[in-house]
Amino acid sequence: MSDTLATPVVSQRVHDLHARMTLEEKLAQLTGYWLDQNGTVAPMQSEMAAGQADSGALPEITRHGLGHYTRVYGTRPVEPAERAAWLWAEQRRLQRETRLGIPALVHEECLTGLAAWRAATYPTPLAWGASFDPELVQEAARAIGTTMRELGVHQGLAPVLDVVRDPRWGRVDECIGEDPYLVGTVGTAYVRGLQEGGVHATLKHFAGYSGSTGGRNHAPVSAGPREMADVYLPPFEMAVRDGGARSVMNSYAAVDGVPMAASTEYLTDLLREQWGFDGVVVADYFAVAFLEVMHAVAADRGEAAALALTAGIDVELPTGDAYLEPLAARVRAGLLDEALVDRAVLRVLTQKEDLGLLDPDAFAADPPATIDLDPPQQRALARRLAEESVVLLANDGVLPLVAGDAAPARVAVIGPNAARPEALMGCYSFANHVLAHHPGLPMGFEIRSVLEALPGGFDRAGAARPELVVAEGCAVEGDDTTGIPAAVEAAAGADVAVVVVGDQAGLFGRGTVGEGNDVQSLELPGVQRALVEAVVATGTPVVLVLLTGRPYAIGWALDGEGPRPAAVVQAFFPGEGGGDALADVLTGVVNPSGRLPVSLPRAAGAQPHGYLHPILGGPSDVTSTDPTPVRPFGFGLSYAAFAYADLAVDTAVPSSGTFEAAVTVTNTGTVAGTETVQLYARDVLATVARPVAQLLGYRRVDLAPGESRRVTFRVPTTRLAFADRRLVRVVEPGEVQVWAAAHAGATGSGTDLGDTTGGAISSARHRAQRDLPGAATPRATLTVTGDVHEVTGADARIVEVEIA
Repeated sequence: MSDTLATPVVSQRVHDLHARMTLEEKLAQLTGYWLDQNGTVAPMQSEMAAGQADSGALPEITRHGLGHYTRVYGTRPVEPAERAAWLWAEQRRLQRETRLGIPALVHEECLTGLAAWRAATYPTPLAWGASFDPELVQEAARAIGTTMRELGVHQGLAPVLDVVRDPRWGRVDECIGEDPYLVGTVGTAYVRGLQEGGVHATLKHFAGYSGSTGGRNHAPVSAGPREMADVYLPPFEMAVRDGGARSVMNSYAAVDGVPMAASTEYLTDLLREQWGFDGVVVADYFAVAFLEVMHAVAADRGEAAALALTAGIDVELPTGDAYLEPLAARVRAGLLDEALVDRAVLRVLTQKEDLGLLDPDAFAADPPATIDLDPPQQRALARRLAEESVVLLANDGVLPLVAGDAAPARVAVIGPNAARPEALMGCYSFANHVLAHHPGLPMGFEIRSVLEALPGGFDRAGAARPELVVAEGCAVEGDDTTGIPAAVEAAAGADVAVVVVGDQAGLFGRGTVGEGNDVQSLELPGVQRALVEAVVATGTPVVLVLLTGRPYAIGWALDGEGPRPAAVVQAFFPGEGGGDALADVLTGVVNPSGRLPVSLPRAAGAQPHGYLHPILGGPSDVTSTDPTPVRPFGFGLSYAAFAYADLAVDTAVPSSGTFEAAVTVTNTGTVAGTETVQLYARDVLATVARPVAQLLGYRRVDLAPGESRRVTFRVPTTRLAFADRRLVRVVEPGEVQVWAAAHAGATGSGTDLGDTTGGAISSARHRAQRDLPGAATPRATLTVTGDVHEVTGADARIVEVEIA
């Protein structure tokens, strides 16, 4: 157990400033203030944030100073330049009129780009994962951070590092994927990029949040310490140790009965003492008060504040509901050591010093007079990321729609998401998060729906524009089928039908996916399946396009016994460039290269399920249920074809060492394409049950027709680490099988995962995974030698990849 009263090491300036502070001034630095709220963008917002004053009361509210301004740009639609002018004036007022002259730190949401009116809207994080491209994510995050800093924003509430465990959970679209290494590498890239832009990244939600019971938001998490150590925590550790993240936000959930907001074991002992994190921990909105009103572990706000502060939450957001008067009363009554307040204040002042907020001239220069929040550079980045994230799930040859001189003359464009730009954006986009409360206001930036973008796709493909026949068919939600006959008629008279279905992102019951929008069924919402099946029944080739925030159970569309779509395309809320990206994929201007960051579920009843399961976590002769996914993690097709050959793996490696694995990948197709080469392993015998397949590393490889490249992975043995029976992360000696594959279901040389147990545990569906398109190599055997190695922070965690 750590010394919870240990004083942070700070500069002389911070030390001197802190020494001058009264208790009221200290507590003011530990709280936020949320100005001009409207709509519901946080859990229980209307109940928890009542009584907020208007801007005229700010001098009184901030008389002792202020720690954070909450979502100055992201709470309601504001003109960026006008708001920047107000913010600069307000910061100067704080410098001039408060005794200590400390400006406020400004934080904003930035999960799909800055969540502000007129700002560029990027693909949702699940699309980042589908791209398997950390470098591009870092570039996008750098551009986002640069824009935020120009606006006077200092901290971004992203990335989300929750590992997907159950697609029924509404916040899946905010997550990167189901594999901890994919989440960690992509999330760490986002952290680096945002902080290179001058904005502190905030890791959320620490930790275990996505493991909530039944996929229900805020529900208890029953994960044991081994699952926490091996699944939920590695992305956070990577972002702290390798990404240098400067802030962390707690999870709302209770893990094994202990609310994370009150867990000294996680927020201090692990995060700070073991990992060396020296930044600031902020509360998720109202999480401190929730210790009283939701978890019932505190009798009142004062006790809730004491629990959170002691555990390691430095700043209460979005307001000072518990950390102001209730906490002050507790300190004055001798119920809480003021040294705990001092500890948090020193961290906050150090953060402000790092951000330049303590410099006298921090706001000497005027804010920019004109601000473009959707400049060409960001539009191009958003579109590139959208293009790389589109996943082709099935194709009988109907795609691309333009092949040489051949192109359809008449295309039916059908479905509730075909003509709606909102369907391209995630829950934390400003459009779906805030603008939905302001009907009639324009988006404020350029965005084309799939329908609007399709003609341009044919133009770029060099083909004549087809006649487009449009029919909505049905809404995203509801049971109204009266529009389906018109859709059937439109399809029957067309050469091909593009049917665009899926989700509408929103919050707390508004929409079909997003925060608070959890589901019990993984069928497409409303009557959308009926629409698709009716259009397919016409006999016209159907291209099914899914615009969703979670993976749905669409086995009927991919493997059904009856008529089914000729092609299926999955896009996870691809953002403002998503319509154009999809148009280019459909017409062949862009060769799809996205890969599934989550397994495609067979049914809701099989959840939670992920590819990282031990033998008995898959299909088995001892159960009549089969959780085998419809398509596995890492799966995705291309208009090209790829082959793997000549896998070479070191035969032995010390338990504290690094081994090499190399494979040659060849484009055997007729068009250029990008293959995401994935390296997998299986620990054959361990002291605890281990997964039948585990991603070690990955790399996107661009290949011209007929071109071959040699891909070499340098893998630290820590990629094989797990929590042993002592709950210590170790690398054990023994035999490990290693193979390269296009997805987690491609197990190498026709070898079924069940065959590793003598063939008794398998299923027809599981065996069919190996027959899916996607190359794989035979398995090689690696022997880990030496003693058991206990992993330390000094050990490498990242796989280096070289392409020759």
